[in-house]
Amino acid sequence: MQFSDFGLERRLMSTVEHLGFTAPTEIQQQAIPAAMQGHDLIASSKTGSGKTLAFIIPALQRLTKNRALSKRDPRVVILTPTRELAKQVFSQLRLFTANTQFKAVLILGGENFNDQVKVLEKDPHFIVATPGRLADHLTQGHFYLNGLELLILDEADRMLDLGFAKQLSQINKAADHRKRQTLLFSATLDHAQVNDFAQELLKKPKRIAIGGAFTEHNDINKRFYLADNLDHKEALLQHFLTNESYQQVIIFTATRSDTERLANILIKQELSAIALSGELNQSQRNQIMDGFSKGHQKILVTTDLASRGLDLVNVSLVINFDMPKHTEEFIHRIGRTGRAGSKGDAIAFVGPKDWLSFKNVEGLLEQTIKFDQVDGLKAKFKGLKAKKDKTKTAKAKPTKAAKSQTSKAKKATKKVFHAAQDVGDMPIMKRKKPLSAQQIEDNDTEEAE
Repeated sequence: MQFSDFGLERRLMSTVEHLGFTAPTEIQQQAIPAAMQGHDLIASSKTGSGKTLAFIIPALQRLTKNRALSKRDPRVVILTPTRELAKQVFSQLRLFTANTQFKAVLILGGENFNDQVKVLEKDPHFIVATPGRLADHLTQGHFYLNGLELLILDEADRMLDLGFAKQLSQINKAADHRKRQTLLFSATLDHAQVNDFAQELLKKPKRIAIGGAFTEHNDINKRFYLADNLDHKEALLQHFLTNESYQQVIIFTATRSDTERLANILIKQELSAIALSGELNQSQRNQIMDGFSKGHQKILVTTDLASRGLDLVNVSLVINFDMPKHTEEFIHRIGRTGRAGSKGDAIAFVGPKDWLSFKNVEGLLEQTIKFDQVDGLKAKFKGLKAKKDKTKTAKAKPTKAAKSQTSKAKKATKKVFHAAQDVGDMPIMKRKKPLSAQQIEDNDTEEAE
């Protein structure tokens, strides 16, 4: 199948060809025709499968072919869970809107609010935004959504996990035109909150699921290595960075402090590395990601901040220095390599503190994982035994003889009642403890004084 088979508008088709897109991916093959027919859509596919084009192309086709429902209101709103993903989507959208009459704007938290107000006043056709900041502008009446034609939610599961349900509902209620179309994309359709939310947003949606929720990334070679401690992990890391061939590497750590520490170690080893963490402000994060995507550094050390949404085509190796706390994040981490069908490698270090997370990942992948070894760096740690169930053991049923003895004992027990005095008036007698030799000696001393 080719993009030319979709019947795209001539100028849009020319742009697709100019940008070098020829054969659509599987998600594009199914999502683009359904969206162009006007259906609401709920779709899932693995990261790096081409989801962004799966909604940008139908959106542009609709705007080109159909008259606007409103002269002032935006025609398309694209919502993403993170600023990084919003920037990525916006950059791709700009490639398609260049040399057209369509204006696109980017509305993010952490950016100048008044500058965004001025941009919104110019009546853009496309808004790419994070839910929180867009809801703020909506509340203050800086723009309206009554004439919105297309609402797109990218990584809806992530937005709901991050607590944006209230803002999404607000945006949905504001975009109340009866002809509005909604496209919802999620990493998985097996997400209870996503399905509940889809019922609120979508009208008779078509469902598209490409591959299983987590049985994906077959094009990524996954390797696991046991590690005794932090020093052992660092030795393994140095081995792979020295001996593996790669274009760019992303190293995932558990904490923000570890990102800086590891990056500094690598820089001292004269490796081209940089750290990215949530402690940085938005402009610093943008600068780091822009530099890394342009190849200014070969190694990016980060937390799960960079595990979603970023299309870094030159990343050929992902290293899980620490296993993720949330099991699903493992899939998104390794999805930073092997983009759009290309091959990639993913390495994970498993120490005692990572064991539970590792077992959860093993269950998620529905396979028994075997550990690889590095000569000279073999671990003494072999894993942790499963904890025994702490539920109380069932008591043995008493025999008939024991039951009869128990009943006789109960019958023999007599209740004693105090006469002529209410129980509540009786003094509570405390049992005296015998005095120690030291206490007796002290009492004698006090009496003598």
